[in-house]
Formats: sequence, structure tokens, C-alpha cells
Amino acid sequence: MAGGSCCLSQNTIIDSLLKELQAANNDSVKLKTLLQISRSYMNTDPKSVIPYAEQARDLADKLSYKKDLALAYKYIGLAYYQQSIFIDAMENYNRSLDVFTSLNDKIGISNLLSNIGVVYKDQGNDTKALEYFFNSLRNAEPTGDNLMITTALNNIGSVYQHKNGTYDRALEYYLKALPRSQKLGDLELYGAITGNIGEIYLQRKIEDSALHYFKKQQQAYEGTPDMAYALNNIGKVYSLKKDYNTALTYHQKALDSSIAANSLLYQTQSLQGIAEVYEETGKYKNALQAYLKAEKLATEINSSYDLKDIYKGLSLTYANLSDYKSANKYQALLLNIKDTIYNIDIDQKLSRYEFNFEIEKKQNQINLLEKDKVLKESELRREELAKNAFLAGFGLILIIAFIIYRNYRQKVKVNLVLDSQKAQIEGLLLNILPGEVARELQQTGHATPRYYENVSVLFTDFKGFTVIADSLSPQEVVAELNIFFMAFDEIIEKYNLEKIKTIGDAYMCAGGIPLESEDHYLHMIDAALEIQEFMRLKNIARVEAGLPQWELRIGIHVGPVVAGVVGKNKYAYDIWGSSVNIASRMESNGIPGQINISAATYELVKDHYNCLYRGKISAKNIGEIDMFFVYSKINSEASNHTLPSSVSHHLHAPAKENVQY
Repeated sequence: MAGGSCCLSQNTIIDSLLKELQAANNDSVKLKTLLQISRSYMNTDPKSVIPYAEQARDLADKLSYKKDLALAYKYIGLAYYQQSIFIDAMENYNRSLDVFTSLNDKIGISNLLSNIGVVYKDQGNDTKALEYFFNSLRNAEPTGDNLMITTALNNIGSVYQHKNGTYDRALEYYLKALPRSQKLGDLELYGAITGNIGEIYLQRKIEDSALHYFKKQQQAYEGTPDMAYALNNIGKVYSLKKDYNTALTYHQKALDSSIAANSLLYQTQSLQGIAEVYEETGKYKNALQAYLKAEKLATEINSSYDLKDIYKGLSLTYANLSDYKSANKYQALLLNIKDTIYNIDIDQKLSRYEFNFEIEKKQNQINLLEKDKVLKESELRREELAKNAFLAGFGLILIIAFIIYRNYRQKVKVNLVLDSQKAQIEGLLLNILPGEVARELQQTGHATPRYYENVSVLFTDFKGFTVIADSLSPQEVVAELNIFFMAFDEIIEKYNLEKIKTIGDAYMCAGGIPLESEDHYLHMIDAALEIQEFMRLKNIARVEAGLPQWELRIGIHVGPVVAGVVGKNKYAYDIWGSSVNIASRMESNGIPGQINISAATYELVKDHYNCLYRGKISAKNIGEIDMFFVYSKINSEASNHTLPSSVSHHLHAPAKENVQY
């Protein structure tokens, strides 16, 4: 009933707009109405979009209304995309992108880059898809448009989710998008992101974390047709945990929900989940009954991938019931459906080749036009060459004068640097040791080790440092690390924390020593968030310069330590104890771009910061530890939202991306 009411309401809106179009008394009003009609038809009848959007395109061109022209091209592209006519969709997307670029409309540019990336992703070209999604993010970030930024982050994650080897990268971008989608209040987008996270944990068999996100999905999809999908996901987790009674309960709830929503696909998958639980528990007759019902529905909707799994289940179930004739029958059907799926995959690959060929052909046509333009510009440059000869000679004289002046300035700068270095050398002792410890050494000749009951310890480490270092000279490696560590030094000094040491590419600091304080762990989290933001801005600049990103893991634990000075000839202030080892494990078990904290730290900071529970994670030589990601202060702009969450679609489906209208 709700769907019927929606369509009825949409038809009423379109009828009203058509009447407005007939009554329009000037071109400006007519153009606005044509664009509204195009958008209104988008979800219900994409074919009807094209004639109205083409009228809007021609009228906008006549009136020189560039933004409306860009929108018209975009709507035409979207209509073709909805009909899977990808070549025409891309042509119109690119025309729209050209107009938005001429207007320097960053949001429009980001929108079109995202939509073009989705087409490449659908065609299986992950490399091109990522290129466009990253460009979309790069254009969206300066605008602060939360929807476009969140969409780009989710789309990037969905590409990385294609391969098991890049699951960590997918999680990194999903976790960046998650708090932004909370702020938007867009349950569908928020649900897609958390659902994709849940699927990654399910594939990795980390049951508690998968269940955590799938239950958020259940809350977000409450009252929607996708509710059944969420319930089936929870059922799969309980099956993995071998809690078959609970798994059966959730699959049955999913079946009831899908029947109420009249969704044959979700009914098929719910029955399949029920059958698999019965099969796992040896209730083969019950499994057979559920499989046969699922087979009937899957055949009705022609779902080849679901039929493949159902035929496999029926073959095994009949074999367990000793009905080998029926088992052989479904084994033959399974082989046939695999051939069908193989042929479908071949057709899709051929379609992708055709798509790439057409795109390349159109690009070659564009290149020819640009080549002609370059030839004309070259002719103009030759005509100006004689005129510029005199200016070049005069410029040479100016350059010589500038070099002489620059050498003089350089000598002045060198003298200033030497004076500065002298002052730095005189203060070196205080840079090596904490002030309290340095004074004790000067007065007594030794420093007494001290036990501290409550100290916060932070470790950072760069992911893939060896790979990056191998591509740089030793001087470049040291220069890069120096930039990062100098920034970290400034940040921890700002928050009255104590730098302990650096070990290769790792950085270690502590709070609450040598002078004890009550709120050192809050300062430590603030410092970690600021380090995280520094790395984010630094990586944006590196990507724009075509350089690889430096990915940083951060881990924090709070607990007791012993602190003191070690060495005789070269003093070093250091800390020891199990708390140091746990903090190190927080870093090594983290994800680049995230702040990973222990349960002990979470209990101290949970009232001050928004945190995401990761589940129990196995830490080397320590055992399983509850871990949490910290992503913002509770009172900061990025939070104050406690929305439920949800997921994308079933396990053999791709992660959900977003096409923006």
C-alpha cells in the first residue's frame, strides 16, 4: 500500500508540473519546470526523462544558463544509466562535468566524478573507478559538503571491498564515512556503510564485530523492505557461532518480513537460510521442505545465483536422505546452472570490452579536436616569437641582476642560521631529558627510577614503511620522517605530554610522567586526534602532488609503568611494564587512519569521546582484548548523533555504492 501511495503521489506531482509547463509564459520558468519534470520521472520512468531533459538542455544553451545546462546533461546521463545504456550515460556525464568545471562548481564536479566512477565500477574497472572516486573526494572536501564527502568515502570503500587483500583499506574508508553519515541522518546511506563493515567482519569470521554492525543494520532498516536482508545477515552470524536456534529464529523473522513486503528475492534467501540451518543440524526433511519452497521462488524470479546454491543444497540433502536419484537430478541441474552463470559472466565481460572500446573511440575523437586546437595555437606562438626576442634579452639582464642579489641574501640567511644553531646547541640537554629528570641528574649525578600507577602510553607506526622507504633515497626517508616527527613533537608539547623515543618509523610518548596529572589520558586522546588530522591534511597534499600516502596507525593504553634513565654515556629517559606492551599491541592491531584504544582506556574516556566497539581482538602474547576506535569528541561538530545503522546486500553481491541525483 505504501508503494502504491508513493507512485500515486509522484504521478500527481508530475501532472501538476506538466500543467505548469503548458502555462509557462517565459523561457526561464519553462526551463525550471522542464528540469523539475526530468527529476520527478527519474525513479519511476527513466525513458520519459530524456525528451524533457533534452528540451531543458536546448533551452538552457539558448539562454546561456550554464548551471541549468549542466543539470540537464546530468539528468540525461542518469536516465541512460538507469536503463544500463552506459556509453550514452558517460557521454552526457562528461558534458555535464565540462560545464561544471567551467563554472568551478566543486560540488557539481564532485557529483559527476562520483557518478562516472560508479559506471566504471559497474563495468568491473576498479582502477578507473578509484581514480574518479578519489577525484570526487578531492573536490568535495574543500566545500564541506557532507553528503558528497560521505558518498565518495563509501564508494572508495566499496571498491576496496572487492578483494580480500584490501579489506583493511575498505574498513579505513567506511570508518571515515560512518560518523559523517550519522550527522546527515540518512539511514539508507548510514545503513549501507555499516552493513558493508559487517560483511567484511563476517567474511573474516569475526562474529562479535559482524553481529554488532548487523544489529545496527536491523535497527536502521526497521519498517522497510530491506529489513529481511538485515535479519538474514544476523542469522548467518549465529550460524557461524553454531547457535542454530537463534539463527533459525532470525531467518524465520526475515521470512515473515519479506512476505509482508512482498519481496520474492528476500523470501528466497530467507528460506535458503532456514534450509541451511536445518541441514547443519541434521534435520534433513525440514531442510528439504525449505529448499523446495526456495527453489520455486528462485525459479519464478530467475535468480541464477540463488538457484546455484539451492541446487547444491538439494543435492546434498537428498544424498543425506539416501534418495540418490533425486540427488543426481539436482547435481545435473547444478552443473547446468553453473554453465548458465558462466555464460552470463562471459556476456558481461564482452559488454565491458565493448564499453571500453566505445569510450576509447570517443576519446580519440576528442584528442583529434584538441590536436587541431594545439596546431592553431602553435601558429599564433610563432607569430609572437619575433616580438618576444627583445623581451627575452632584457629578461636575461634582469636574471643576472637577480642572481647577484640572491647570493647576497643567501649569505645573510646563512649567518642567521648559524646564530640559530648556536642557540639550539646550548639548549640541547633539556631536549634530551624531561626538565625534572635533567635537574636531578645535574644536582645528584643520578636519576632515581619511579613507579607510576596511572600513565597513558601512545604508539604510532607507519603502515608499509619498508615499501615506501625502498622507493626513496636514505636522505629522502630521513627528511620525510623528520617532517612527521617534528609535527608530532609540537602536538605532544602542546598537550603537556612527554616524548619517550622514536624507533625507526615508530613514535612513542606518555602522559602523566614525570609530573603526575589527573587528566593526562584526555590530553593524550586530544593529541592523537590532532596527529590524525595532521596526517589527513598531509596526505591530501601528497595525493594532489601524485605522491603515495603515509598511512599511520595509532594505539593508546592507560596503566602502571616504571620510568627512569638508562645508559651511562648517552642518557635516555624510558618507561617499562606490561602497559607499554599493551599500548604497542593497540597500535599493531589498529587500522591506518584510526585511533585504537584498549577497554581500560575506553572506560576512562567514554564520557568525553565518541567510540566504535571493534569486538575482541587477539593480541600477540597477551590474548583477546576488547578494542575501540575513537573518532571525535562528544561535543564536537562531527558527532552528537546516535542513529541506528545498517548494511548493503547479500554476501555474493558487491558492496553498495551511491549514485547522486
